[in-house]
Amino acid sequence: MPPLSIHDLTPIKQGGNAATTYREALELARYAEILGYKRYWLVEHHNTAGVAGSATAVVIGHVAAGTSSIRVGAGGIMLPNHAPLMVAEQFGTLAALFPGRIDLGLGRGINSDPATMQALRRIPGDQQEFPRDVQELLFYLRAAAPGQPVRAVPGENSNVPVWILGTSLGGAQLAAGLGLPFAFGSHFAPDQLDVALAAYRGRFTPSAKNFRPHVMLSVAVVCADTDEEARFHFSSAMQVSDGPLPPPIPGYEQTIDPQRLALIRKVMRHSFVGSPDTVGRGLSEFIARYKPDEVIVTSQIYDHAARMKSFELLSQVHAPSG
Repeated sequence: MPPLSIHDLTPIKQGGNAATTYREALELARYAEILGYKRYWLVEHHNTAGVAGSATAVVIGHVAAGTSSIRVGAGGIMLPNHAPLMVAEQFGTLAALFPGRIDLGLGRGINSDPATMQALRRIPGDQQEFPRDVQELLFYLRAAAPGQPVRAVPGENSNVPVWILGTSLGGAQLAAGLGLPFAFGSHFAPDQLDVALAAYRGRFTPSAKNFRPHVMLSVAVVCADTDEEARFHFSSAMQVSDGPLPPPIPGYEQTIDPQRLALIRKVMRHSFVGSPDTVGRGLSEFIARYKPDEVIVTSQIYDHAARMKSFELLSQVHAPSG
Protein backbone atom coordinates (compact mmCIF):
# COMPACT_ATOMS: atom_id res chain seq x y z
CA MET A 1 0.00 0.00 0.00
CA PRO A 2 1.29 3.52 -0.72
CA PRO A 3 2.56 5.52 2.24
CA LEU A 4 0.30 8.10 3.86
CA SER A 5 1.16 11.71 4.67
CA ILE A 6 -0.68 14.70 6.11
CA HIS A 7 -1.49 17.99 4.39
CA ASP A 8 -2.26 20.54 7.10
CA LEU A 9 -4.30 23.46 5.78
CA THR A 10 -3.55 25.30 9.07
CA PRO A 11 -7.16 26.34 9.68
CA ILE A 12 -7.94 29.11 12.13
CA LYS A 13 -11.12 27.99 13.87
CA GLN A 14 -14.00 30.17 14.92
CA GLY A 15 -13.18 31.29 18.44
CA GLY A 16 -9.52 30.40 17.95
CA ASN A 17 -6.40 32.14 16.67
CA ALA A 18 -3.16 31.47 14.81
CA ALA A 19 -1.28 30.56 18.00
CA THR A 20 -3.77 27.75 18.66
CA THR A 21 -3.43 26.55 15.07
CA TYR A 22 0.36 26.32 15.34
CA ARG A 23 0.21 24.52 18.69
CA GLU A 24 -2.27 21.98 17.37
CA ALA A 25 -0.26 21.51 14.18
CA LEU A 26 2.79 20.54 16.19
CA GLU A 27 0.77 18.18 18.38
CA LEU A 28 -0.66 16.50 15.28
CA ALA A 29 2.75 16.26 13.60
CA ARG A 30 4.24 14.61 16.68
CA TYR A 31 1.39 12.11 16.80
CA ALA A 32 1.65 11.49 13.05
CA GLU A 33 5.32 10.68 13.54
CA ILE A 34 4.42 8.07 16.16
CA LEU A 35 1.70 6.63 13.92
CA GLY A 36 4.10 6.25 10.99
CA TYR A 37 2.97 8.96 8.56
CA LYS A 38 5.70 9.86 6.06
CA ARG A 39 5.33 13.60 5.48
CA TYR A 40 3.71 16.62 7.08
CA TRP A 41 3.14 19.38 4.54
CA LEU A 42 1.93 22.93 5.11
CA VAL A 43 0.21 25.47 2.87
CA GLU A 44 0.74 29.04 1.72
CA HIS A 45 -2.23 31.43 1.70
CA HIS A 46 -2.33 35.21 2.03
CA ASN A 47 -5.04 37.58 3.23
CA THR A 48 -7.25 34.65 4.22
CA ALA A 49 -8.91 34.96 7.62
CA GLY A 50 -9.33 31.21 8.01
CA VAL A 51 -5.76 30.12 7.23
CA ALA A 52 -2.67 30.62 9.41
CA GLY A 53 -0.24 29.41 6.72
CA SER A 54 1.10 32.63 5.23
CA ALA A 55 4.75 32.36 6.38
CA THR A 56 5.10 28.74 5.26
CA ALA A 57 8.85 28.32 5.78
CA VAL A 58 8.55 29.64 9.33
CA VAL A 59 5.77 27.16 10.18
CA ILE A 60 7.79 24.35 8.63
CA GLY A 61 10.67 25.24 10.93
CA HIS A 62 8.31 25.23 13.93
CA VAL A 63 7.02 21.74 13.09
CA ALA A 64 10.40 20.31 12.14
CA ALA A 65 11.99 21.59 15.34
CA GLY A 66 9.33 19.85 17.43
CA THR A 67 9.61 16.49 15.65
CA SER A 68 12.52 14.17 14.93
CA SER A 69 11.93 11.90 11.93
CA ILE A 70 8.83 12.81 9.90
CA ARG A 71 9.55 14.74 6.70
CA VAL A 72 8.20 18.31 6.81
CA GLY A 73 7.55 20.40 3.76
CA ALA A 74 5.60 22.91 1.74
CA GLY A 75 2.44 21.87 0.01
CA GLY A 76 3.22 24.30 -1.31
CA ILE A 77 5.15 27.46 -1.92
CA MET A 78 3.29 29.58 -4.49
CA LEU A 79 6.35 30.54 -6.50
CA PRO A 80 4.91 33.61 -8.28
CA ASN A 81 4.75 35.24 -4.83
CA HIS A 82 8.52 34.93 -4.31
CA ALA A 83 11.93 35.43 -5.86
CA PRO A 84 13.35 31.96 -6.64
CA LEU A 85 16.64 32.90 -4.97
CA MET A 86 14.88 33.64 -1.68
CA VAL A 87 12.99 30.33 -1.77
CA ALA A 88 16.27 28.50 -2.40
CA GLU A 89 17.85 30.29 0.56
CA GLN A 90 14.90 29.63 2.88
CA PHE A 91 14.71 25.93 2.08
CA GLY A 92 18.48 25.61 2.04
CA THR A 93 18.41 27.01 5.56
CA LEU A 94 15.72 24.53 6.61
CA ALA A 95 17.68 21.66 5.03
CA ALA A 96 20.79 22.71 6.96
CA LEU A 97 18.83 22.81 10.22
CA PHE A 98 16.92 19.56 9.60
CA PRO A 99 19.03 17.42 7.24
CA GLY A 100 17.17 14.91 5.12
CA ARG A 101 13.73 15.95 6.34
CA ILE A 102 12.64 18.92 4.20
CA ASP A 103 10.45 18.82 1.07
CA LEU A 104 9.68 21.71 -1.28
CA GLY A 105 6.41 21.58 -3.19
CA LEU A 106 5.93 24.37 -5.75
CA GLY A 107 2.61 25.68 -7.00
CA ARG A 108 1.49 28.28 -9.49
CA GLY A 109 -1.31 29.42 -7.19
CA ILE A 110 -4.46 31.24 -8.18
CA ASN A 111 -5.01 34.90 -8.87
CA SER A 112 -5.81 36.76 -5.68
CA ASP A 113 -7.83 39.94 -5.47
CA PRO A 114 -6.07 43.01 -6.94
CA ALA A 115 -5.24 44.50 -3.53
CA THR A 116 -3.55 41.31 -2.32
CA MET A 117 -1.71 40.94 -5.64
CA GLN A 118 -0.39 44.48 -5.29
CA ALA A 119 0.62 43.91 -1.66
CA LEU A 120 2.59 40.85 -2.79
CA ARG A 121 4.24 42.97 -5.51
CA ARG A 122 2.69 40.73 -8.15
CA ILE A 123 2.03 41.89 -11.69
CA PRO A 124 -0.74 40.71 -14.03
CA GLY A 125 0.18 37.60 -15.99
CA ASP A 126 3.20 36.69 -13.88
CA GLN A 127 1.90 33.14 -13.42
CA GLN A 128 2.99 32.51 -16.99
CA GLU A 129 6.58 32.75 -15.76
CA PHE A 130 6.10 29.79 -13.40
CA PRO A 131 8.01 27.26 -15.55
CA ARG A 132 10.95 29.64 -15.91
CA ASP A 133 10.90 30.43 -12.19
CA VAL A 134 10.92 26.72 -11.32
CA GLN A 135 14.00 26.17 -13.50
CA GLU A 136 15.73 29.17 -11.94
CA LEU A 137 15.03 27.78 -8.47
CA LEU A 138 16.37 24.35 -9.46
CA PHE A 139 19.51 26.09 -10.76
CA TYR A 140 20.11 27.73 -7.36
CA LEU A 141 19.64 24.41 -5.54
CA ARG A 142 22.32 22.68 -7.62
CA ALA A 143 26.04 22.83 -6.93
CA ALA A 144 27.31 26.27 -7.96
CA ALA A 145 29.43 26.54 -11.11
CA PRO A 146 32.86 28.22 -10.95
CA GLY A 147 32.43 31.97 -11.15
CA GLN A 148 28.63 31.80 -10.80
CA PRO A 149 27.66 35.42 -10.07
CA VAL A 150 24.60 34.69 -7.85
CA ARG A 151 24.54 31.79 -5.42
CA ALA A 152 22.01 30.57 -2.84
CA VAL A 153 23.90 30.42 0.46
CA PRO A 154 22.66 28.25 2.03
CA GLY A 155 20.72 26.40 -0.61
CA GLU A 156 23.20 25.39 -3.28
CA ASN A 157 23.84 21.65 -3.41
CA SER A 158 21.31 21.17 -0.59
CA ASN A 159 19.50 18.28 -2.33
CA VAL A 160 16.08 19.49 -1.18
CA PRO A 161 13.51 17.34 -3.03
CA VAL A 162 11.36 19.53 -5.28
CA TRP A 163 7.79 18.60 -6.23
CA ILE A 164 5.41 20.25 -8.67
CA LEU A 165 1.90 20.74 -7.30
CA GLY A 166 -1.01 21.04 -9.64
CA THR A 167 -4.71 20.68 -10.34
CA SER A 168 -4.55 20.72 -14.13
CA LEU A 169 -2.80 19.47 -17.22
CA GLY A 170 -0.26 22.31 -17.14
CA GLY A 171 1.31 21.28 -13.85
CA ALA A 172 1.45 17.64 -14.95
CA GLN A 173 3.23 18.54 -18.18
CA LEU A 174 5.76 20.73 -16.37
CA ALA A 175 6.55 18.03 -13.79
CA ALA A 176 6.91 15.44 -16.56
CA GLY A 177 9.19 17.63 -18.66
CA LEU A 178 11.50 18.41 -15.73
CA GLY A 179 11.51 14.88 -14.37
CA LEU A 180 10.07 15.91 -11.01
CA PRO A 181 7.57 14.19 -8.71
CA PHE A 182 3.99 15.44 -9.08
CA ALA A 183 1.36 16.05 -6.39
CA PHE A 184 -2.23 16.58 -7.56
CA GLY A 185 -4.82 18.39 -5.41
CA SER A 186 -7.61 15.89 -5.99
CA HIS A 187 -9.27 16.64 -2.64
CA PHE A 188 -10.57 20.00 -3.91
CA ALA A 189 -10.09 20.03 -7.71
CA PRO A 190 -10.73 16.53 -9.06
CA ASP A 191 -12.01 17.30 -12.54
CA GLN A 192 -8.72 17.00 -14.47
CA LEU A 193 -7.21 14.19 -12.39
CA ASP A 194 -7.44 11.48 -15.05
CA VAL A 195 -6.05 13.57 -17.90
CA ALA A 196 -3.29 15.03 -15.72
CA LEU A 197 -2.11 11.61 -14.54
CA ALA A 198 -2.13 10.23 -18.07
CA ALA A 199 -0.08 13.18 -19.32
CA TYR A 200 2.41 13.04 -16.47
CA ARG A 201 3.00 9.31 -16.64
CA GLY A 202 3.00 9.22 -20.43
CA ARG A 203 5.36 12.15 -20.98
CA PHE A 204 7.72 11.75 -18.03
CA THR A 205 11.37 12.45 -18.86
CA PRO A 206 13.81 10.81 -16.42
CA SER A 207 16.11 13.22 -14.60
CA ALA A 208 19.28 12.82 -12.56
CA LYS A 209 17.31 12.40 -9.32
CA ASN A 210 14.06 10.87 -10.60
CA PHE A 211 14.27 7.92 -12.96
CA ARG A 212 10.53 7.23 -13.10
CA PRO A 213 7.26 9.16 -12.53
CA HIS A 214 6.19 9.54 -8.91
CA VAL A 215 2.65 10.64 -8.07
CA MET A 216 1.15 11.78 -4.78
CA LEU A 217 -2.62 12.36 -4.65
CA SER A 218 -4.47 14.32 -1.99
CA VAL A 219 -7.73 13.16 -0.44
CA ALA A 220 -9.91 14.41 2.40
CA VAL A 221 -10.60 11.97 5.22
CA VAL A 222 -12.79 12.14 8.30
CA CYS A 223 -12.75 8.88 10.22
CA ALA A 224 -14.70 8.28 13.43
CA ASP A 225 -16.25 5.37 15.32
CA THR A 226 -19.45 5.58 13.28
CA ASP A 227 -20.52 6.93 9.90
CA GLU A 228 -22.90 9.32 11.63
CA GLU A 229 -20.21 10.81 13.85
CA ALA A 230 -17.86 11.23 10.90
CA ARG A 231 -20.53 13.01 8.81
CA PHE A 232 -21.12 15.35 11.76
CA HIS A 233 -17.43 16.34 11.90
CA PHE A 234 -17.25 16.60 8.10
CA SER A 235 -19.92 19.30 8.15
CA SER A 236 -17.24 21.83 9.15
CA ALA A 237 -15.39 21.24 5.87
CA MET A 238 -18.66 21.40 3.94
CA GLN A 239 -19.33 24.87 5.35
CA VAL A 240 -15.82 26.20 4.82
CA SER A 241 -15.15 29.52 3.09
CA ASP A 242 -12.38 32.09 3.37
CA GLY A 243 -13.41 32.68 6.99
CA PRO A 244 -12.49 30.76 10.13
CA LEU A 245 -13.35 27.06 10.25
CA PRO A 246 -16.89 26.73 11.69
CA PRO A 247 -17.98 24.15 14.26
CA PRO A 248 -19.91 21.13 12.98
CA ILE A 249 -23.68 21.15 12.64
CA PRO A 250 -25.83 18.04 13.27
CA GLY A 251 -27.70 16.98 10.13
CA TYR A 252 -26.05 19.75 8.10
CA GLU A 253 -26.64 18.09 4.74
CA GLN A 254 -30.41 18.18 5.33
CA THR A 255 -30.33 21.94 6.01
CA ILE A 256 -28.86 23.20 2.74
CA ASP A 257 -30.20 23.63 -0.77
CA PRO A 258 -30.08 20.36 -2.76
CA GLN A 259 -28.30 22.00 -5.69
CA ARG A 260 -25.60 23.37 -3.39
CA LEU A 261 -25.26 19.97 -1.73
CA ALA A 262 -24.82 18.32 -5.13
CA LEU A 263 -22.11 20.84 -6.06
CA ILE A 264 -20.26 20.27 -2.76
CA ARG A 265 -20.38 16.52 -3.25
CA LYS A 266 -19.08 16.85 -6.81
CA VAL A 267 -16.14 19.06 -5.83
CA MET A 268 -15.34 16.97 -2.73
CA ARG A 269 -15.93 13.58 -4.31
CA HIS A 270 -12.49 12.35 -3.28
CA SER A 271 -13.43 12.65 0.38
CA PHE A 272 -13.74 9.53 2.49
CA VAL A 273 -15.98 10.03 5.48
CA GLY A 274 -17.23 7.42 7.91
CA SER A 275 -16.26 4.57 10.19
CA PRO A 276 -12.92 2.77 9.70
CA ASP A 277 -14.63 0.18 7.49
CA THR A 278 -16.28 2.84 5.32
CA VAL A 279 -13.11 4.89 4.95
CA GLY A 280 -11.00 1.81 4.31
CA ARG A 281 -13.23 0.66 1.46
CA GLY A 282 -13.37 4.08 -0.17
CA LEU A 283 -9.65 4.70 0.07
CA SER A 284 -8.80 1.23 -1.24
CA GLU A 285 -11.03 1.79 -4.29
CA PHE A 286 -9.40 5.19 -4.92
CA ILE A 287 -5.91 3.68 -4.74
CA ALA A 288 -6.87 0.77 -6.99
CA ARG A 289 -8.23 3.16 -9.63
CA TYR A 290 -5.52 5.84 -9.70
CA LYS A 291 -2.48 3.85 -8.47
CA PRO A 292 -0.70 6.70 -6.63
CA ASP A 293 2.80 6.17 -5.27
CA GLU A 294 1.77 8.15 -2.17
CA VAL A 295 -1.42 9.55 -0.66
CA ILE A 296 -1.55 12.79 1.32
CA VAL A 297 -4.55 13.41 3.56
CA THR A 298 -6.23 16.60 4.64
CA SER A 299 -8.82 16.74 7.40
CA GLN A 300 -10.74 19.90 8.23
CA ILE A 301 -12.12 18.88 11.63
CA TYR A 302 -13.07 21.55 14.16
CA ASP A 303 -12.46 19.49 17.29
CA HIS A 304 -8.73 18.88 17.78
CA ALA A 305 -9.18 15.60 19.65
CA ALA A 306 -11.50 14.29 16.93
CA ARG A 307 -8.96 15.28 14.27
CA MET A 308 -6.18 13.43 16.09
CA LYS A 309 -8.42 10.38 16.44
CA SER A 310 -9.34 10.50 12.75
CA PHE A 311 -5.68 10.17 11.76
CA GLU A 312 -5.19 7.43 14.35
CA LEU A 313 -8.09 5.38 12.98
CA LEU A 314 -6.91 5.96 9.43
CA SER A 315 -3.47 4.65 10.30
CA GLN A 316 -5.11 1.47 11.57
CA VAL A 317 -7.13 0.79 8.43
CA HIS A 318 -4.32 1.79 6.07
CA ALA A 319 -0.99 1.25 7.80
CA PRO A 320 1.33 4.10 6.72
CA SER A 321 4.69 3.03 5.37
CA GLY A 322 7.65 4.47 3.60
